[in-house]
Amino acid sequence: MSEREKGLDFAPAQDVPIPYLTRIRDYYQALGYGAPYEWAHYAEVPFQPLQKPVSESRLTIVTTAAPFQAGKGDQGPGAANNAAAKFYSVYSGDAAKDHNLRISHVAIDRKHTTAEDPGTYFPLPVLRQEAAEGRIGSVAPRFHGLPTNRSHRTTIEVDCPEIVVRCKADGVDAAILVPNCPVCHQSVSLAARMLEENGVATVVMGCAKDIVEYVGVPRFLFSDFPLGNPAGRPGDPDSQGFTLGLALSLLEHAPGARTTVQSPLRWSASADWKLDYSNIARLTPEEIAQRRAEFDKQKAVAKTLRRDAGLT
Repeated sequence: MSEREKGLDFAPAQDVPIPYLTRIRDYYQALGYGAPYEWAHYAEVPFQPLQKPVSESRLTIVTTAAPFQAGKGDQGPGAANNAAAKFYSVYSGDAAKDHNLRISHVAIDRKHTTAEDPGTYFPLPVLRQEAAEGRIGSVAPRFHGLPTNRSHRTTIEVDCPEIVVRCKADGVDAAILVPNCPVCHQSVSLAARMLEENGVATVVMGCAKDIVEYVGVPRFLFSDFPLGNPAGRPGDPDSQGFTLGLALSLLEHAPGARTTVQSPLRWSASADWKLDYSNIARLTPEEIAQRRAEFDKQKAVAKTLRRDAGLT
């Protein structure tokens, strides 16, 4: 008899963080894309201690969500992957205002979440509330959008330095970085490293544990939720406030680099949702061919946009 059958009530074997690095490698090889993508990976990790209590600190958000673009196709809840809605340069927004940001342009978990609640991926309203209640010193005048870019060189040599310049210009003490898709997690991890090297403390809030830890970051708050929900459950303000509170505590109390804290919140009673994302073993040959055709289509759209923007 297994230990479960003996009544020890072990969790199911799949109830562990999704192995995105392995899943994505196998998925794209099965789609016929050849050599696997090389993810950024560092042995040494910078660490900038927060120089004052979080209650006296100025904080900003770095997001991979995209401003809504009229005329660029479906960007709403449940939208299919929409490369036309991508952005390719760092942008900034007034942190005192609400913004219409979407995540249809990235590879979130579309089977188990719909991005209907921006509070799950853009915690600016909750951060402003924390400032109003004195939990943090202040919100910086701007938040910043970081492109999701597979090119390590572009991210490291163009996008990350621009994030650093803007954060330093705003006098921030710390940045909360909030990714969505797998490559988003790599991008914000690279940005967190560069911010720390330039005196800005950081915490990454994300759902792809293996990617963030493989890159190597100072502080990581891991939520074991489907991609697209790094800041809490949809329609659940309490979970969103709780998740941000964990990130703020980690920002202030992490003892050193590579500190990961896992949120105790669970997505659902069953862990079966973890078996689906980019799991080639669960797709038929016909589904694989359809995924390849759709991915090629989105790549062509993105290539055209990059060319038109003078980026290729």
